[in-house]
Amino acid sequence: MATTTKEAKKNQQDLTVEQKLKALYQLQTMLSKIDEIKTLRGELPLEVQDLEDEIAGLNTRIERLKTEIAELKTSIAGKKVEIEAAKTSVAKYKEQQDNVRNNREYDFLSKEIEFQTLEIELCEKRIREFTDQQNDKQNEVEKCTEKLEERSKDLEAKKNELDEIVAETKQEEEKLRDKAKELETKIEPRLLQSFKRIRKNSRNGLGIVYVQRDACGGCFNKIPPQRQLDIRSRKKIIVCEYCGRIMIDPELAGVVAENKPEAAKDKPTRRRRITNE
Repeated sequence: MATTTKEAKKNQQDLTVEQKLKALYQLQTMLSKIDEIKTLRGELPLEVQDLEDEIAGLNTRIERLKTEIAELKTSIAGKKVEIEAAKTSVAKYKEQQDNVRNNREYDFLSKEIEFQTLEIELCEKRIREFTDQQNDKQNEVEKCTEKLEERSKDLEAKKNELDEIVAETKQEEEKLRDKAKELETKIEPRLLQSFKRIRKNSRNGLGIVYVQRDACGGCFNKIPPQRQLDIRSRKKIIVCEYCGRIMIDPELAGVVAENKPEAAKDKPTRRRRITNE
C-alpha cells in the first residue's frame, strides 16, 4: 500500500502542467455528467426524505397520543373506584344515622355524607373532563392515522419513481465515479483540493473552463492578450482574476476554436474611363 502511494505521488510529480490541466478538465467532465444525473433525479431524494421525516413525526405523535389516552383511561378508572368508595361511605353513614344517640353525632354524620356526596360529584366532573379529553385525543389519533396512510402511499410512489431513475442511471454513475476517482489519483492533492473548492463555490459547478472569444468561459470577462498567450503556452496554472476558475485554451479542452470573421476585403473600384470627345 505504501509503495502504491509513493508511486502515485511520483506520477503526480512527473506530470507536466499541460497534463495536469488535461486531467483536471477530464475530471470536470466526469463530475459534470454526475451532476446531470443528479439533476435528472430532481427534487425526488429531498421529497422522499421530507416524507420519511413527516411519517416518523406522525408515528411519534400517534404513540404519544395513545400513551396519553391510556393515562386518561387509568385516571377515569381511578375516579370510578373513588366514587364507589364514596357511595359505600355514604351508605354506611346513613345507616349509622339511624342509631345515633344525640344531635351532635347526627350532624357529624350529615357533614360526612355531604362531603362524600361532593366527592362523588367532583369525581363525576373529572370523569366527564377526562372522557372529553380522551375523545379529542382519539379523534386526533384517527386524523393522524389517516394522514399517515396518505403519506405512506405518497412515500411508496416517490420511492418507486426514484428507484426507477436510480436503476436507469446507477450503472452509468458508478462508471463515472470510478473514472473520476482514477483521475483524482493522477492529480496532486493540493491542486485537486483547490479545484474542488473552486467548483464548490461555483454556481454551475465548473472549476475549470476554457477561453471563449477572448473571455473566461465561466464569468465571460475579457482576458488580456498577454494572459491569453500564457494560457495557450500551458506552462503554469492560470486562474481568472474575476471568478477564480482555472482557465485553459479551447484546443486542450478538445474544442475547435471559432475562426474570427475576416474583415471584408474592399472590392476593387472600377476606374471611370475618360474619353476625349
